[in-house]
Amino acid sequence: MPFPGAPERYPVRDEVVAYLDTYARRLDAEFRWGNRVERVTRQSKRFQVRTVDGVMVESRMVVAASGGFSRPYRPALSGLESFTGKVLHSADYSAPDPFVDSRVVVVGGGNSAVQIAVELAEVARVTIATRGRLRWQPQRILGRDFHWWLTRTGLDTSPLGPRLAKGGVPVIDDGRYRRAVRAGRPDHRPLFARVEGDSVVWADGSRERVDALILATGFRPELGYLEETAALDGDGTPQHIGGVSATLPGLGYVGLERQRSFASATLRGVGRDAVHVLRALERQLVQSDDLVR
Repeated sequence: MPFPGAPERYPVRDEVVAYLDTYARRLDAEFRWGNRVERVTRQSKRFQVRTVDGVMVESRMVVAASGGFSRPYRPALSGLESFTGKVLHSADYSAPDPFVDSRVVVVGGGNSAVQIAVELAEVARVTIATRGRLRWQPQRILGRDFHWWLTRTGLDTSPLGPRLAKGGVPVIDDGRYRRAVRAGRPDHRPLFARVEGDSVVWADGSRERVDALILATGFRPELGYLEETAALDGDGTPQHIGGVSATLPGLGYVGLERQRSFASATLRGVGRDAVHVLRALERQLVQSDDLVR
């Protein structure tokens, strides 16, 4: 379903919500709101999907469409458990007000890290701490949005796309964030060596008291409901090829980050992946029926 409005204008939150609501209402599908899935098991070529309310649904096909941004990722940082200041993930950040006149270190080098740090720098002393350099990507190139170029060049759907992003996710910027970092508001430093009590110890050995650490360190899929199947590896990561489970026939995924392209985890790309996954799962079911016959 095409997104309404002028194609060169960026929609706001409520417009995206309205689009999704309209899309859902137009589908020929039954929706069961408030039925969080607790466990998925598989027996005799059929899945049993159980919700926290005890409802059970059986199916030969399951698509895990809960996306790749449900579980905030907190990296193992030396001494973090001993920190006496405030620690929160970017998922829990909503406004700069609680940090006025504070000393804050934002860990991470992606869009969320930079945007939060620049906003906080208006009211606090802020540092962005990263393991590598910050990578910048202009929001618009020759008058067109960066994502428009990904589509036109074919990188959006090319296997080369995800490989080109292995150096890290760039900060998509209209210029203001890069200018702010260059001006030192916030400043950018290599990741600290460790945390000790109320302080961080920087890579050069210097020690500095910090009021808050904000971990803008990304997310992972929340697929705990598949733990009783062979779908996940030891880290809880789905084992799949282009969104089709590599270990469990009849199971697919949509919305995972870089599942098949740059856009897999976005409204712009998830539709293509959904078609690919559905066709692959249907082929599996047909082949399974042929073997039975």
